[in-house]
Amino acid sequence: MKLKNIKFSLIASVVLFTATSCSEEFLNVEPKGTALEDNYYTNESEAYSGLIAVYDVIGKQSRGFENMLTMLNAGSDDFFAGGGGATDGTGIQSFSDYTISPSTIPASYWNDFYQGIFRANILLKKLPNVPMDEATKVRFTAEAKVLRAYYYFELVRTFKNVPLITEPIATTEIYNVVQATPAAVYAQIEKDLNEALPNLPNTITNVATEGGRFSKGSAQALLGKVYLYEGKKTEAAAALAAVNGTPGGTSQYGYKLLSKFSDLWTISNKFNTESIIEITHTDKSNADWGFWGSGADEGNTVNVMVGPRSYSRTSGSTAPDYASGWSFNPVTQNLYDALKSDPRFDATIMDMKALKDAGQADYSPGYKDTGYFLKKFMPLNSDVSTGGGASALNYKQNIYAMRLADTYLMEAEALGATGTRAQALLDAVRARVGLSSVPVSMDAILAERRLELAGEGHRWFDLVRTGKAATALASRGFTAGKNEIWPIPLKELENTKIVQNPNYN
Repeated sequence: MKLKNIKFSLIASVVLFTATSCSEEFLNVEPKGTALEDNYYTNESEAYSGLIAVYDVIGKQSRGFENMLTMLNAGSDDFFAGGGGATDGTGIQSFSDYTISPSTIPASYWNDFYQGIFRANILLKKLPNVPMDEATKVRFTAEAKVLRAYYYFELVRTFKNVPLITEPIATTEIYNVVQATPAAVYAQIEKDLNEALPNLPNTITNVATEGGRFSKGSAQALLGKVYLYEGKKTEAAAALAAVNGTPGGTSQYGYKLLSKFSDLWTISNKFNTESIIEITHTDKSNADWGFWGSGADEGNTVNVMVGPRSYSRTSGSTAPDYASGWSFNPVTQNLYDALKSDPRFDATIMDMKALKDAGQADYSPGYKDTGYFLKKFMPLNSDVSTGGGASALNYKQNIYAMRLADTYLMEAEALGATGTRAQALLDAVRARVGLSSVPVSMDAILAERRLELAGEGHRWFDLVRTGKAATALASRGFTAGKNEIWPIPLKELENTKIVQNPNYN
């Protein structure tokens, strides 16, 4: 969810540093460009560049090979890692079969979010002294706090035991940083969000120039989700009710379910009424292999990762003209069976097996191939970039980090999965795709989340936070009391006071 189609300048990235590990690069916010940093943030334009740099890290959701979406899918019961073979991406493969360890977890899942946090910390320190319009300064401050909260939320719900750093720290301090309690991290997340809310615009009206920026509505939705993960159901229900409004109607922030589920996956349908937090991508960044995943590229990598390898249509075929991909996240038979009779099937899963059997198309099966692919993010050849860089790295589909159907179902859960409003929220999600009402219950809500949000990176978290992961993922090798959180990357422990998570030593 970067500021739309704007990349931060080289000077800003140098000032705000690039983190690669929990060694000096990870925690040091006084890089060799410190003198330059001291002379930066002299006006509103430079502060804006700093804010863009903070936003940039949110692209971790779907940018680069080590993106959150395909990683989280791979660890769920709905997808395998897939790809070209058992060694195609050690991190994603080891998470999928639960052999994940401190040496196989990609360090970027820790480093990248801390990079965003440190950028936010620097910006928040500098902003008070920047000569600029006061109202704009207040908004920038609020956005930086929401982004810091977002990044800490990603860290605490994946690694649980993480350092809490809210100020730039000196080089001499980096090896003495210790982990905070999860409760302390969550308290800081709540504090940042609650302080930011009054100073954000209710909605983003000019999406052409500001699409992807946080609004009061999107920050409120994030706060509701945070409360839910903390088990604060009353607070979660209240926060999410403000976002959702009347089920099926238009909320105070302008959110409304799209009438057609498949329209969610129309690549040109960006910043629609169902979108709450949207990660922006472009095919104009000229992303190339030399800097792919570094933050300088703006393309959607999920698109190329999830498509079938060597896809081709036979002569005279009426099959869709999909672009070939790398066959990651093949759909499990279990999810296929669950969705097969559901109205959302055709927009969610591409049945390559059926196309091949019908003589309509062919492909090269990848690792753990099932013949089923995640259609939500499969681009057509007409979507392939014709600009500079590597075409495979320059897809432009935006990704929803949070959308209205998700917040409807979270509120229904927060309400204890009972009562008139919880029923109405569940019914609204089902009615959108022509399904009749079913009695609201926790099982019904989780089943609906699975089908509605399939492949969007939520399933693993849903299983873990509801205590269902050990059963659902037993065949994958999931170990209760261990795999609910990720191991801390090995390098983060070197010469630091950071302690490895339980049962990963």
